Amino acid sequence: MQRYQMYIDGRFSDASSGKWFDSYNPYTGEVWGQIAEGGSVDVDRAVTAAHNAFANGPWSQLTASQRGALLRKLGDLITRDARKLAEFEVRDNGKLIAEMVGQLNYLPQWFYYFGGLADKVQGAVIPLDKKGYFNFTRHEALGVVVAITPWNSPLLLTAWKIAPALAAGCTIVLKPSEFTSASTLEFVKLVEEAGFPPGVVNVVTGFGKDVGTPLVEHPLVKKITFTGSDATGRAINQLAAKHFKHVSLELGGKSPNIVFADANLDDAVNGAVSGIFAATGQTCIAGSRLLLQESIHDQFIEKLTALAKTARMGDPMSMDTQVGPITTRQQYDKVLSYIDIAKNEGAELLMGGAPATRTECGKGWFIEPTIFSGVTNQMRIAQEEVFGPILSVIKFKDEDEAVAIANDSSYGLGSGVWTSDIGRAFRMSERIQAGTVWVNTYRAVSYMSPFGGYKDSGIGRENGADAIREYLQVKSVWFNTGAATANPFTMR
Repeated sequence: MQRYQMYIDGRFSDASSGKWFDSYNPYTGEVWGQIAEGGSVDVDRAVTAAHNAFANGPWSQLTASQRGALLRKLGDLITRDARKLAEFEVRDNGKLIAEMVGQLNYLPQWFYYFGGLADKVQGAVIPLDKKGYFNFTRHEALGVVVAITPWNSPLLLTAWKIAPALAAGCTIVLKPSEFTSASTLEFVKLVEEAGFPPGVVNVVTGFGKDVGTPLVEHPLVKKITFTGSDATGRAINQLAAKHFKHVSLELGGKSPNIVFADANLDDAVNGAVSGIFAATGQTCIAGSRLLLQESIHDQFIEKLTALAKTARMGDPMSMDTQVGPITTRQQYDKVLSYIDIAKNEGAELLMGGAPATRTECGKGWFIEPTIFSGVTNQMRIAQEEVFGPILSVIKFKDEDEAVAIANDSSYGLGSGVWTSDIGRAFRMSERIQAGTVWVNTYRAVSYMSPFGGYKDSGIGRENGADAIREYLQVKSVWFNTGAATANPFTMR
């Protein structure tokens, strides 16, 4: 049994309450660690430390180049400990070691990229229409940022948030999911080792009402960046609006994965499986709505179910495992409830639809990869985010109907288009209302390319040069270089 303290102002410490809560291994269903249960007192300590580091501490005295050097050093340490961090992530949330090793080996790139970008944020000289004045702009850090991360990809999404925020000159208070806090607390040890000053990065663990809400409401916090459900994102946005705080929200998705008759069907089948069964469907970009052109529907379904049935389930620490457990018991129960909802709505169950009872799944929270056909876009299974290995198959006739179905959703995060017609690919990329459109691929992301949603899928962008702007504000500076004083009662 391991115990994890919070990290505030450069020191690990117990919660002020002295309380702890359990962390479960999704593969065994058993408690493997305990996490400090924070509250409002801990929140105030962390935010105050972050504010002091920003306003008065050594962080405020560092040049942008020096901040960038620290970020690159952190990237080096992640490279050194990638395997160890991956194993903590697997134990904490049940993601596959095969995916997490690759993800953690890729993670340093965020710190290298934004470390290099830190000293390349430039203002501009404005060519004014007024004589006798000089005007330029500055880009300045917002201040204390609260980063709230989800349980499905804790360290990846931590990097998406803190790398650009630190590059911009902000300080951070991290609030990881109560279900997956351990890997973040292992990661912050590397932040300390890299030499970041005390208070620049803090971690407060606990539950939403005790930690999340006080963080969002704290008067010294200038921005909240959050990844999670649209319901929680909406509540955060409402709280933040009371004090005009900046927000970035990366929320849910019900992404359409659209296959046309002229597509390479074998590639598209692989893309459909990757879109929904990779990461056990627990991704915001899951291609949970598979739209198939009518003429290929039956042929595609046959290929799809044949491949999906070969998926190897079991111990996520095994490099051979392809589908792991659901991360939390609550989510496991939710996914099973949506299977019942789909059946009651009249969807046809093609495969799966039940807890996995295979010996290799042990006592973990496993659900068989599940495919429903005969789904209409009005069904709850097609409109609501399930966040599990549940695929809804919907027929369409032509391009216009595919677009209409794809866009008939409150979400707009990701989408896929499979076609050999380049003109169609461009048309679809223009017409689909989503922050990302993948053509003849799925689930590709990069630290260099912006990521975010349309509609209820969120506000703002992560990754790429656009991300650092989310943590900056623009100041306009005017100089009088010799203009005569005009009438004081009129604008200059």
